[in-house]
Amino acid sequence: MHRRVTVPARVNIIGEHTDYAQGLAMPFAINRYLVLTIKGRETGYSGDETVIDLWQAVGGPPADLTVSSEIAQGKGMSSSAALCLAIVLGKYGNIDPLDACKKAQTLEHEVLSTPCGLLDQMAIMYAKRQHYTLIDFSTMEIECLDLPANWIFKLVDSKVHRRLSQMNYNSSNDFLKQHVVTENQRVKQAIGAKPETLGKLLNQSHNSLKQLGVSTPEVDNLVENLQQTDGVLGARMMGGGFGGMILVLVE
Repeated sequence: MHRRVTVPARVNIIGEHTDYAQGLAMPFAINRYLVLTIKGRETGYSGDETVIDLWQAVGGPPADLTVSSEIAQGKGMSSSAALCLAIVLGKYGNIDPLDACKKAQTLEHEVLSTPCGLLDQMAIMYAKRQHYTLIDFSTMEIECLDLPANWIFKLVDSKVHRRLSQMNYNSSNDFLKQHVVTENQRVKQAIGAKPETLGKLLNQSHNSLKQLGVSTPEVDNLVENLQQTDGVLGARMMGGGFGGMILVLVE
């Protein structure tokens, strides 16, 4: 066996903390990649301990496992999902995309002890160049839509590092239910929206995520400062929360 698997990072425009509550999201892939190289060997395994654990969890045969990644860890850009998907694709090859996503999710749950829905995996697997992906997690329906040229995004590192494996997502939380309803509305309003409208929706999304309790004071202060900066149309925390990258929409 000799395989090389390349998977991208992802940015989620809006629709945060909705995937595990059967909501909506609209992510797209970016040009930052993780590359997994698999070279078969007669016996044993070599490589990073976590990578070996993941490879063995899918029943991978003896191999040299090498990972090269441009995706920053703990920044809300799906580094763990990218790795798990690469492992699954390296083992199974050309399999059904949704099946690959579910297998990768299982790896995150069981090996990495990371609570997650299917947003990251589906954002990566169904990505299309110059498009964003509208995902309905209640039906698993996918629609690829043109990414407007006047939607110009920047990523700002909050410098607050977080570990998803230490987080507790409580899907029975009353405010989460309210957040999902309003976030779904924002996703629908964001489709094809003018940049100024999208910016306001990003700001509203961050406020809702703040109330949900998945942000931090440091991130909130940085987001507020960015929102008040000339040329910025909107900003919000991105990813699971408690740090990582801030998504900024600019003129």
